Amino acid sequence: MVVTVAMILVVLSGLSNALLGIVVLLSRYQVPDADVLPVSLIGAAVILFGLLTLAVAAAIGRGSRLARLLVTIYLAIQLVLHAVTAVTTDWDWALLVQAVVEVLLLAALWAPPGSRHFAGR
Repeated sequence: MVVTVAMILVVLSGLSNALLGIVVLLSRYQVPDADVLPVSLIGAAVILFGLLTLAVAAAIGRGSRLARLLVTIYLAIQLVLHAVTAVTTDWDWALLVQAVVEVLLLAALWAPPGSRHFAGR
């Protein structure tokens, strides 16, 4: 059950990060000229890591330890990107919700019930 919840959270996290990245990327038209490049790069990075997270969702369901490690790395990078995005843009509420989903996902992946699923493979 925990792995199913983790897989659903991986898909939701990947999709919401891709959508959030698109919104951040489009918000570059509302920032001062000096901030256009950083906001564009941050938006593109959020999209990229959201799609990478989404790409390993099926492997999470199969119990791949590599996929769990990759998702953990991707989520750690995304949490840093969310912190940078919160500083450079005004998307604080969306970033907070996304960060909570990512922390719940990490807990589901590394908590003892989920760890047993990945250890048996």
